[in-house]
Amino acid sequence: MENTHTLPYKIIDFSAQHADKISQLYHTAVQHIHHPRYPQAKLNAWSSAPRSRKFWQLRYKRNRAWLAVNDQQEVLGFISVETHFSQRGYIDCLYVTPTSQHQGIARALYKTLVRWAQQQQYSHLSVDASYLSKTLFETNGFVLKQVSYQQKCGQTFTGFYMQKRLID
Repeated sequence: MENTHTLPYKIIDFSAQHADKISQLYHTAVQHIHHPRYPQAKLNAWSSAPRSRKFWQLRYKRNRAWLAVNDQQEVLGFISVETHFSQRGYIDCLYVTPTSQHQGIARALYKTLVRWAQQQQYSHLSVDASYLSKTLFETNGFVLKQVSYQQKCGQTFTGFYMQKRLID
C-alpha cells in the first residue's frame, strides 16, 4: 500500500533561480561537517566561501539536478548527475542542509535521480563518495571500484569511486 502522508518537502527540477540557494547550501553543509577525517583546514579547502551564482548556473546547464524544497521554498538539499560524454551517470553532488539531515532527504533525492537515469536508459551510475556519503551509496547497491585521492588547496581528500549497474 502506498504511503499517503505528505512529506515536509517536495523534489523539483533545478532552475537557474535556485543557484544562490544551492551555493549557500553547499558551503553551509561543508562548513558544518563534524567528522574526525575532516578538520577545519580540509573544510576550508573544500569550500572557503559560497561560489558564484554563475558557477552553479553553468554547471547545471550541462548536468541534471534536483532539489528538495519545503513549503516556504527553502532548499533543503540537492543532487546532480553528469549527462554528457564519458562522465554520463556520474553523481557529482549530493548535499543536505545541516538542519535537515537524517530525515530521508538524501535518499529521496537519490531515488529521483535513479528513476530518471533508468528512464534515460543509463547503464550505470558512478560517484566519488566521501567518508560521509559512502554508506548511503553502499546501502543502495554501489560497489567500490577504487580509492581515489584529490588535492585541493594543499589538502588531500580521500574518495571512494563506486559504481552501480542499472541495466544488465
